[in-house]
Amino acid sequence: MSGRQARSEFPGWRLGPAADDAAELPVLADVDVVVVGGGAAGVAAATVAAEGGLSVVLIERYGFCGGAAVAGMSGTICGLYLATEGSGGPEQVVRGFTERFRAALADRGGVTGPQQYGRTWTVAHDPLVWREVADALLESAGVRVLLHTAVSGVLLEGDEHRGVIVESNAGRAVVRAARTIDASGDAAVVARAGHGTVFGDNGVIQNPTMFFRLGNVDVDAFDAAWGEDTICAPWVTEAIERARSDGADLPRSKIWVFRTTRPGELLVNATRLVGRDGRMLNVIDPEDFTEAEVLGRRQVREYARFLRREVPGCADAFVVDTGVEAGIRQTRSILAAETLTNDDVVSCRKRPDGVVRSPWPIELHAGDRPKLHWLLEDFYEIPYLALVPRTGENVIVAGRCLGAEHEALASARVTAQCFEYGHAAATATLLSIRKGIPYRAVDGAEVRAAMRTAGSDL
Repeated sequence: MSGRQARSEFPGWRLGPAADDAAELPVLADVDVVVVGGGAAGVAAATVAAEGGLSVVLIERYGFCGGAAVAGMSGTICGLYLATEGSGGPEQVVRGFTERFRAALADRGGVTGPQQYGRTWTVAHDPLVWREVADALLESAGVRVLLHTAVSGVLLEGDEHRGVIVESNAGRAVVRAARTIDASGDAAVVARAGHGTVFGDNGVIQNPTMFFRLGNVDVDAFDAAWGEDTICAPWVTEAIERARSDGADLPRSKIWVFRTTRPGELLVNATRLVGRDGRMLNVIDPEDFTEAEVLGRRQVREYARFLRREVPGCADAFVVDTGVEAGIRQTRSILAAETLTNDDVVSCRKRPDGVVRSPWPIELHAGDRPKLHWLLEDFYEIPYLALVPRTGENVIVAGRCLGAEHEALASARVTAQCFEYGHAAATATLLSIRKGIPYRAVDGAEVRAAMRTAGSDL
């Protein structure tokens, strides 16, 4: 967290439910659903809702969709496969919209096959192809997409959400909507409306990181030295620690390197970003976010020099690019009608109202080294009401800001699950509108059944 504040409001910055002059602003759209955020959860939510016959507007602050997967260059679809100690190959247990998107990437040559990640597997995607697949799905579904647009306020009538205020270089306007899906990842709408949110474990959140791509790699030589596991071997960790003792800025000893769809290229997850004074950075605070970006780019150069110097196949490599922004693992989580608990995860709890399954380990990036707790040969299910804020009507979340305890979120936040949160939020929205009932009255078992019909593994 920031050393300055542990709240959702920072000195000089104020979140409010709506602008005082909202009544004077032009109405840009009046729709069934506004989806805020075009990451994995937002693209899934907008596509499924529109294909269900609802009028949908998607708001995205960048000039492309992708969120952490593209802007943050997280670059992998984690959470598809079971973890195992056996010798068998990858067993996929998450499908639904997640598999639909992965298959569309594959059709365009934009995703790798499974790569070993410790005791499980993941796949790596091409960030440009990710954007193109999102564009195609949203356009085909009839979603109205507003890129380069940010939410600056919330329209409320009492406790009921009626839409959002948006801002762009064209000015400010209103998007009126019967339902709001907050897929911002940061609970941006929920927080602006004054509903409850928390930051991690008493304000301590997971470290951001800065991904980068390394080009001109002799991949055959790299593979022979590195091995099949994308998580580095002990000899790499030992080399990092020697370099650190000689003064290199290499704070993370355990690093992960993935093969990409492009020849001679690797995707590197190596950096660990904390403040210059050693404090945890909370990227909701723009000062902390700025510090993470600047330090992240410097750290990327350090790790690239290390790889060139120490790892076979990388001697002539160069940094292709970094993420557009630091990779964000965690900011706000909502106070939800039901919370996904740490025990739910470690006990692999199944439930009749479970709408998303996850086999991904608790992967907690806080402190000196990542913590991994594997869920071997099993998975847990996330309850529907973890997407529904305790207060407020006509609003639901999709993505990493769901209601979850700290360690639970370290498992539940990854990309495969975020696609399915969007799928679940859209399915609940269709039921809520058709039945004329609030989200809290929607039956999670009915959401689950509809998602199963649409191909989700539940």
